[in-house]
Amino acid sequence: MAENSTMARPYAQAAFELANPQKALPKWSEMLAYMSAVVADARMKAAIGSPKLTKTALSTLVIDVCGSQLNDQAKNFVRLLVENGRLGLLADIAAQFELLRADAESTLNAEVVSAFDLTADQKSKVAAALKKRLGREVSVTVKTDATLLGGAIIRAGDLVIDGSAKGQLSKLANSLNG
Repeated sequence: MAENSTMARPYAQAAFELANPQKALPKWSEMLAYMSAVVADARMKAAIGSPKLTKTALSTLVIDVCGSQLNDQAKNFVRLLVENGRLGLLADIAAQFELLRADAESTLNAEVVSAFDLTADQKSKVAAALKKRLGREVSVTVKTDATLLGGAIIRAGDLVIDGSAKGQLSKLANSLNG
């Protein structure tokens, strides 16, 4: 949802501006991911939506469930989110934080969807080609989708390369129809 993304942006930026000078970007990535997982739990969602819990009680609950996974700054971050009614945005905040982190570290996560599993050599060749094209370090995750028939689809940031047989057949059909 674009609205969630817009509301999450200032919180992600604030977390980034707190973490970056302290060289704590990886730690904040872990903490935000953990908080997101906790808040996404069905029982926690019920508690978040409960009018019976005060903001202080909700903050305490989330912080207690997260336990030692959070440092003092992250606990304050939870309190801020609860106070502003933004706890449900944690997944969006974490995603935006990762984009800011990747930009700061000149890295990029690329997803390769292939009809078949890629070998380690194929993965490294894709990563090397993307690094050369985009001028950034690239980490590659691979998913398989047999419906592609053959080839692969690569998504890296705003770049999408559809080299799948299914995509090529679709382009051919569109050009013949139109």
